[in-house]
Amino acid sequence: MSTTTRAAVVESGGAPFTLSDVVLDAPGPHEALVRMTAAGLCHTDLGVASGGLPFPLPGVLGHEGAGVVEAVGSAVTGVAPGDHVLLSFTSCGHCRNCRGGHPAYCATWLPLNLIGGGRPDGTSTISRGGEALGGHFFGQSSFAELALADERSLVKVDPDVPPASIAPLGCGVQTGVGAVWNVLKPETGGTVVVLGAGAVGLSAVMAAALTPATRIVAVDRVAERLSLAEELGATHTVDTSGTDLAPALAEITGGQGADGIVETTGNVGVLRQGVDALAARGTLVVVGAPPFGTEVALDVNGLLGGKRIVGLTLGDSETQTMIPALVRLVKDGRLPLHRLISTYPFGDIDRAVQDMRSGKTIKPVLTF
Repeated sequence: MSTTTRAAVVESGGAPFTLSDVVLDAPGPHEALVRMTAAGLCHTDLGVASGGLPFPLPGVLGHEGAGVVEAVGSAVTGVAPGDHVLLSFTSCGHCRNCRGGHPAYCATWLPLNLIGGGRPDGTSTISRGGEALGGHFFGQSSFAELALADERSLVKVDPDVPPASIAPLGCGVQTGVGAVWNVLKPETGGTVVVLGAGAVGLSAVMAAALTPATRIVAVDRVAERLSLAEELGATHTVDTSGTDLAPALAEITGGQGADGIVETTGNVGVLRQGVDALAARGTLVVVGAPPFGTEVALDVNGLLGGKRIVGLTLGDSETQTMIPALVRLVKDGRLPLHRLISTYPFGDIDRAVQDMRSGKTIKPVLTF
């Protein structure tokens, strides 16, 4: 049985989010109907809404949802009506990477999450006036009062944790945390540098503070964000609005370079500086995503000291284990995610977008 709900629809590339009544298809065998309680706003949503990715518009975005399950399909076993859930990316569950515990590198990740706009069989999950809309975004399209979500997008979570405080775990936070925990894996006495102090970068700072790394360096051009980074665990900061990055990092590391760097800005010039600042056998994790086709020039001889450059999607997280652990850290106050969050009523989604673009808000979370 189909369900009518209110959603934020993007009509075309560059258009604003507009609240509109839409119709959700009945849950398929491996889908659940979730009443949303919170949804984080991510730069990926803004990039798609601007027309920067070939997602079918008009459509419904949103991929950092939190809510309560209302109904489940006939084959769903992981959640039941009444369960509190966090919504993250989906995956096929059958390919080599999914079976190996790396669902963020699912063989069908792009069409399932980012550009397909519908189920794997081509059917639509959302319509309006009898016309299909782009949906199934990250298996959820959570910018709506009700969302039809893939079972593999759902993670059961502690109902005592406020949903607005954990919604960003679905994408941005697990990306920053995973860059540190799953890729860099800092050793005792190591140096971690985070380029960019937005939501992903500050999540990486908080994650690094929970490791044996003894130097955690946050780099940005906004003094207020660097001050926040210090409060969240950074031992050093570099304000590149008035300081050159290379000599600053050389001074902090005693000329040895950084053991691990997380690049979140998507600026290839910053990425190049990060690679040059690596220590021998150091690793740079590429998180920030510039436009498709963007290239960066590197000094090949500079890489021969064992430097590694690793691309990353969604922290290389296995969501069923990673997200409950992060929820527990939020609950215990060890991952102070609330310091990044500003909440907005769902109806004020365009104000949230404007505040995010201007830098006024680090991580907007919509509440329902």
